[in-house]
Formats: sequence, structure tokens, C-alpha cells
Amino acid sequence: MKTSFATCDFCDLYKSDTTGSFRVLPPVFRDFGAVLKFSGPVATVKCHEDNTLVKAAVDSPGEGRVLVVDGGGSLRRALLGGNLGAAAARNGWAGVVIDGCVRDVAELATHKTGIRAIAAMPLPTEKRNEGQRDVAVQVQGVWVHPGDWLYADEDGIVISAQALN
Repeated sequence: MKTSFATCDFCDLYKSDTTGSFRVLPPVFRDFGAVLKFSGPVATVKCHEDNTLVKAAVDSPGEGRVLVVDGGGSLRRALLGGNLGAAAARNGWAGVVIDGCVRDVAELATHKTGIRAIAAMPLPTEKRNEGQRDVAVQVQGVWVHPGDWLYADEDGIVISAQALN
């Protein structure tokens, strides 16, 4: 995981990019994990108020990747809590970015991984075994593809089709 980067510098370099290979996520995400600056290749999950595939992902080897979860921006159920945050840290995920909610906020703050989400919500999800993994997702209107690179720091989150130096 590269930590010697600044999203502002990337934005300065790629502000005129018209190819769509460089994208910036809207500033709606809050930090919940102990790691504020993280990056890595993207793995994706698309689900709605069912975190079955989120659990399966963080229970597998992260290998320095960032899990991007398209939860449809739902504020009704938490897609990640303390146990899954611990699994993400333990299994080597650089970070988890959720277009939705998390719970167990005090516990998440102790896990050595980056965790970003829209808000906290104490209600857990239902387990219906629904969703998709490793598909292109839309996060707050921005397309994110498996294999893209995500960079997150105190200023925001950027996505690139390839690793940035």
C-alpha cells in the first residue's frame, strides 16, 4: 500500500483528464477506521441492505486491495460493523469504502485498516445471500471497476484506471 501520495496532487495532475480514467468521489464519506490514508487495487461488491458478500470478501485475503461496496447509498442498514472491520484488518485489506452505512463506530476506529462510509447506523442488515461481486459499480454516481486503483487521504478519494505514481 502506497502512503506517500496526496489526492490533491493527483487532482492537480489529472484535472484536465477527459478520458474518464481519473475520477474523484464526492465529498460525502466519513473516516471510521484507524488508517486515514490508504490505497490499493479495487475489488467490488454491489448489494442492498444485505452484507453477505461484504462478509465473504473481508473474510478472504485482501492482499492490499480496497473493497468498494455499492450499497446504493442506503442509510437504513449498516453493511459493515466491528466484526467485519476486524476481519478486513486481519486479512490484509488496505481499506473498505462503503456507499452506505457502518455500525460499531468505536470498535471500527481501533481497526488498522481504512474504512470510509456515508454514516453510522446501528441496524444490521438482513442476510438474503443477494448481491454481486467483482462487477462495475456506481458509487455516488461515479463508476468504479474491479482492478481500478483507489487512493484515499484526508482530502478525499480518487479512482484511477491504473496505478498512479
